[in-house]
Formats: sequence, C-alpha cells, structure tokens
Amino acid sequence: MKNIKQLLGIGLMSFTITAVSACETKSKNSNTEPLMAQVLASDEKPDNNTVKIALLLDTSNSMDGLINQAKAQLWDIVNKFTHAKCSNEARPKLQIALYQYGNDNLSSREGYIQQVLNFSSDLDEISEKLFSLTTNGGEEYCGTVINTSLRQLEWGKNPDNLKMIFIAGNEPFTQGKLNYKDAVTDAKEKDIVVNTIFCGNYDQGVNSEWKKGATLTGGEYIAIDHNRQVVHIDTPYDDVIIRLNSKLNKTYISYGALGQSKMRLQSEQDANAEAMEEVVMVKRAVSKSSRLYSNSSWDLVDASDDEKFDVSKIKKAELPRELQGKTTTEITAYIEGKKSERTEIQNEIQKLNSKRDAYIATNQKEDATGQLENAMLKAIEKQAAKKAYKWE
Repeated sequence: MKNIKQLLGIGLMSFTITAVSACETKSKNSNTEPLMAQVLASDEKPDNNTVKIALLLDTSNSMDGLINQAKAQLWDIVNKFTHAKCSNEARPKLQIALYQYGNDNLSSREGYIQQVLNFSSDLDEISEKLFSLTTNGGEEYCGTVINTSLRQLEWGKNPDNLKMIFIAGNEPFTQGKLNYKDAVTDAKEKDIVVNTIFCGNYDQGVNSEWKKGATLTGGEYIAIDHNRQVVHIDTPYDDVIIRLNSKLNKTYISYGALGQSKMRLQSEQDANAEAMEEVVMVKRAVSKSSRLYSNSSWDLVDASDDEKFDVSKIKKAELPRELQGKTTTEITAYIEGKKSERTEIQNEIQKLNSKRDAYIATNQKEDATGQLENAMLKAIEKQAAKKAYKWE
C-alpha cells in the first residue's frame, strides 16, 4: 500500500477525465466534483502521452447501422490502447470526443451539428453518450463538422500526442458552405490526422471526395458496409468473464457528490452492452479490467492509488453508508480489502481474455470482424507507428 498523505492529490489521477495534458488549456472542474477530486495547479505535472480521438458520426436516417457498430466496438478501441506503449515506455492515456451531424433534430443555425461529448477518459460516460444517439434525416456538412471539432476541442500543441479525427457518413464530402479542403488543411496544420469512413461503395466514396478528405492530411480512407451484421464467435470463456464482471462491480466504493450517480451509470452501461449482444458485454468487461477504466473521482479504491490521498480528509457525509461511523484505520483496511479483491478479479479477466483471443483467432473466418472496428484499428496502428507507439 502506498503511503496515505494529502487531500487534493486524487485529482492527479482523475484529471484526464475532464482535461487534456498539462501543457494545454485545462477544463474547469464541475461544481459537482467532490473536494477530493479537485486539482491544484501547482500539483499538476506534464503529461506528454495522450491519445485524442474525435468521432464525428452521421446520425441521419440511414445511419442506424453505423451507430450500432460504434456502440458495440467502442470497447475494441479501448482494449487496443490498453496494450499501447509510447517511445519512452510510458502507457498513453486515451480521450474520446463525440460529435453528431446530419440530423434534423439538431439546430440548422449550427449546421445540424452537435458536440455530444468533449474529450473524456470516462469510459462509462463515453458509452452513455453513444447510446444516447438517435437518427433522423438531415443535411450532412462534413467540412463544417470537422471545422467545429477543431475549434471547440482542446487539441493542444504537444507533438507527442496522437491526435485523430474519424468522420463517418454516406453523403458527398463536399456538402455545405464551408469547403472541406480548408477544414482538413487546418487539421493538418494542428498535427491532427483526418480519417474518413464512407458508408457505402468504395468507388462512390472516392467520387464524392471522401478519399481526398483523408489523403490531404495523411489519413486513411475506408469504405464499409455499415449495415453488415457481424457474426461473433462465442467462446468457452465468455460466461465466466461476465460473471467476473458482476463481482468486479462489487469492489467499487462510491463517495462524494458523484458517487451514487456514477455507480448507477456503471450499471446502466453494463446493461446497454449486454442488451446489444453478450460479446459486447464481454469486451466491456475486459475494458473494465484494464488500466484505462479509472474512476478516482468517485471510487475510493481508484482514488487511493494516488500517493497524496488521505482518507481522513474526506467528510463523513461523503462516505458510503457501509463506512459511516468507521475509524480511519477501519476505512483504510476496507479500501485495501476491496483493492486486493479487484486486482485479483481484473487479473483473472485478463488471463481469460488472452485465452479467448487465441480461441477466436483459431476459429474466426477471414474478415469476420466488425467493419467499423477494422477501419479504425487499422488507421490507429498506422498513425500510432508514426509517433513511435508499439503494442504488447
């Protein structure tokens, strides 16, 4: 166990949920954040290993298949970065932002565009926002949504950060008053790679300039069948991983203003994943067993990983019912017990997932994985290599 020290250090573990690396402009903390999750500027340290991905998804009538693939395959992207290392051997953090465009329910004055989520490392929040998306017919302005994401998001100027946009849709890339060439040129100047995913025939995407939209920044152009039904392979390890996920949830100790609502959100996103397919729940469970699923702003076990954490400074009213009236020594012992239990469960999930991956590799037919998953993972690997990332 690390020495229990000061009050405000927990924010150092959790600040990537609401902020980007320290050399960039930082977001303001919400007033609902518990005091323990606040960060003092003087305590912040440079963080040069952040992957930033903005998903720009067409939510017009024809895009239900795309949205469903995004919901299902978020966890593949997360699990990919679990095994990433930077050139300095550090493990990168992952932040994802989400935009929707081309939906009649959105404001015409804004170009039928909406920022659904700013850069976030909160995997439950990212899942929640993806599941909130619904489709409706509209005008699809690719140049405008790219430009909006460049203006609104804090991309930063750190050359070590891997920064990518993935824009997916099925109408001509040239629609709208803002020329997409201006938008992607701006992205390239900011060291942001634009990858385009055309939902339809490859040549049709080329003819409607989706390919050019990518190549101008050194990005990837991919055409996918967004309505394709992916045939997942059931493995002997799936049911066990799902059962372990239920046990994993019982190791969380909520605290502060966010505690109970975040516990509910965790449960809701488990239910969303399971309602799609069992395999989606399995992939989410694997993500939850990884380093990228960190919840120090509301969970005492994750919060206690910071060396400046001091449980005695938490207000009694912010503690969960089971710790009310307990001494500091008793609370510390309880947290350590849950931490040990969680580590054991997470390790078991990771071991089972390795066996699961081997089973799938042996039994899966060629090109049987998700179309959106394939498109994004291939682009990520290629562009990460330029930043000296490696996978293990």
